[in-house]
Amino acid sequence: MDGRELVRSIKVFGSVRGLRTVRAAWRQRRTDAWALPPKGAERARVPGPATGAEALPGGGIVRFARSSLRISVSVGGAVFWGWDGAEPLPSYALAGEAPEPDPRVSLEPDTDGGWRIVSERVTVAVSRHGAVEIRTPGGVMLRRDLPPRWWEQVEAAGAAVRWVQRSEVPADARFFGLGGRAAGPRLRDGSYRLWNTDPKGGFVPGDDPLYLTMPVQFVVSDAGTHLAFHDNSWDGRVTLAEGEEGAGSGHDRPGTSEVRMGGGPLRCWVVVGTPARVLHGWAALTGAPALPPSWALGPQHARWGFGSAAEVRRVVAGYRERGLPLSAVHLDIDHYDGHRVFTVDRERFPDLPGLAAELREQGVRLVSIVDPAVKAEPGNAVYDAGVAAGAFVKDARGREVRGEVWPGECAYPDFTDPAVREWWGGLYEERLRQGFSGVWHDMNEPVSFAPFGDTTLPRSARHALDGRGGDHREAHNVYGLTMARAGYDGLRRLRPDERPFLFSRSGWAGMQRYGGTWSGDVSTGWPGLRASLSLVLGLGLCGVPYSGPDVGGFDGSPSPELYVRWFQLGAWLPFFRTHSAIDAGRREPWEFGPEALEHARVALAERERLRPYFETLARLARMTGAPYVRPVWWGTPEDRGLRDCEDAFLLGDALLVAPVLTRGADRRAVRLPRGRWYDTATGRAYEGPGQVLLDAPLSRVPVLARAGAVLPVRGEGEEGRALEVWAPAAGRTGGGLVVRDTGDGWEPAEIERYQSRLVDGRVVVERVTDAGVEPVGLPVRVRGL
Repeated sequence: MDGRELVRSIKVFGSVRGLRTVRAAWRQRRTDAWALPPKGAERARVPGPATGAEALPGGGIVRFARSSLRISVSVGGAVFWGWDGAEPLPSYALAGEAPEPDPRVSLEPDTDGGWRIVSERVTVAVSRHGAVEIRTPGGVMLRRDLPPRWWEQVEAAGAAVRWVQRSEVPADARFFGLGGRAAGPRLRDGSYRLWNTDPKGGFVPGDDPLYLTMPVQFVVSDAGTHLAFHDNSWDGRVTLAEGEEGAGSGHDRPGTSEVRMGGGPLRCWVVVGTPARVLHGWAALTGAPALPPSWALGPQHARWGFGSAAEVRRVVAGYRERGLPLSAVHLDIDHYDGHRVFTVDRERFPDLPGLAAELREQGVRLVSIVDPAVKAEPGNAVYDAGVAAGAFVKDARGREVRGEVWPGECAYPDFTDPAVREWWGGLYEERLRQGFSGVWHDMNEPVSFAPFGDTTLPRSARHALDGRGGDHREAHNVYGLTMARAGYDGLRRLRPDERPFLFSRSGWAGMQRYGGTWSGDVSTGWPGLRASLSLVLGLGLCGVPYSGPDVGGFDGSPSPELYVRWFQLGAWLPFFRTHSAIDAGRREPWEFGPEALEHARVALAERERLRPYFETLARLARMTGAPYVRPVWWGTPEDRGLRDCEDAFLLGDALLVAPVLTRGADRRAVRLPRGRWYDTATGRAYEGPGQVLLDAPLSRVPVLARAGAVLPVRGEGEEGRALEVWAPAAGRTGGGLVVRDTGDGWEPAEIERYQSRLVDGRVVVERVTDAGVEPVGLPVRVRGL
């Protein structure tokens, strides 16, 4: 135990709460010491030589002296392999049934005693000692997973078996992903833990792990792009080392990945192709991203510490009086009665439904925080109902597991139990009665305050795991995911005609099925601003397209310059929300002076002008899995210079945004993908690939539009939208997709396709349909001529 941490916890939580957290931490340690088997002697095991194989549709089973490997290629081209009987299901990551194997291919003998599967999109080779190599159809190696190693307990039958899987990738490859990582989006050499963790306050790029980790690697190399997902929710660690190309006649040193898990199945999915194809295949496996209601694509404001309905009205009036758009206000834990979930402080918020209705008439929704921890207090209606339903996590002796959270001593629902998910989802009816239009899940790693050790439940705590049974070592990382499922399904049952709005601090692979996420308590400062962009880009490559940071940072008071730069970044990200801690400075734009207010006004106006474009990107994300925010190498992953670009991003296919991430900068270098790009502020054209130096005054950040791009924007008149078209280069064509907003329900939406071309110095825009080319039918604004 670190004495300084103990003293700090008592100072932070107050002497009484601080001492309670100490007691909770000791109780957790004693529980695990009693319930978890002691670590004894281990025996290492490797597969050994191949002894035979059985061909099956899509692949087959290769048997080795001490193990067996099930390998299959699906109809969509995704590769699955699992050792020692591991199958695709059950899995918390996959959406529904596993994909069908490709009946056109099967396992066949390869050279040197190995085996192979040759399919249309990928070739898989298995060596006689158990290495699995993923190759392009042309035979170029994308990934080579070496024979794994297991460590089995000698005397403890049924104990967890830890394992390690080492892999090699091309020397030029770059790693991305692993969930929400503050250092990135390119993941440098280092070790990354797979254990969802509250970092105990504001975090910066050097802090790891954070709230939402995933064993998802997105790898980009000259040979191609692939995603590798080790479907295992146990505590683990991924160690990455980038390769090095040999100079002259020297040999290449491949990049390496080492995945170590403390238990659970050794199984993996690999999806190959272009970045767009990879994420489309990943969404096919793990589920289409939830579609947020259209209002959730507008600016939102939150604060821990609004304090009262009067303060909420004052802030909303401040936006309205200054002509600033606002879509939603988020109420944090201080609106609860004693921090108890699903309650309301009637003194501070005497008529919450009335407040919600009043704000909704002004176009502003209310969003409620929801924490999983339930105050363990007889008489608390939620706790009493949970006890009656047998809903709370128990220890190995059958006693209720308790932890210390904001309300005090709390119990934790077991969201891995279907019955508990249904019970919890029904509780959101109270939130809807209060007038809330959406929810955000917090503290769901889950958190139990502790001055030492893990700030979560005992690892020996028992969970249903959807009928399989197990403990918190396996359930921890999927706790937030299963809570999100409970909330999302509950909201769908309660309001079947409305798309739920839900985002969660913690989650796991497949989180996108139920909603989005946000940065959590990012530290106020320039490093926190940079971390904000890293998180959004990394999460998008893991299949979670809707995310964003606490604009301005969670703690402290940003300078006017830092606030403006953060606000400008947030205005171009999917989830655009200001938020801060109860003891932090305010985050309303007018609190930073008249100059900052005007710069924020410009950013808000541009966000609102582009709302139809964000609505289109949201629909396309659901249809294709493509994130709104993409790395600049998205369309040209073979461009090595772009792979190392971490301070800019693409918004869809049409726009390149270059936020200012350093203090005092009024110009910045921007690396361009190939093609012509227009500075949207000056109209000047630049040719890529290459690097340009652009002005970046405090009033704006550089934004460039792709030549030929057609994108929807707010317009005048009854239609309320128009097309903005950037002139294509001579001899080239362009285009874009538009999906019109059909409301916040489940109405199907039609993809409209437009093309642009240059004819005699004039830009012609046409709508392309199955029946041919048609007139556009919308106002068109041409730029770039």
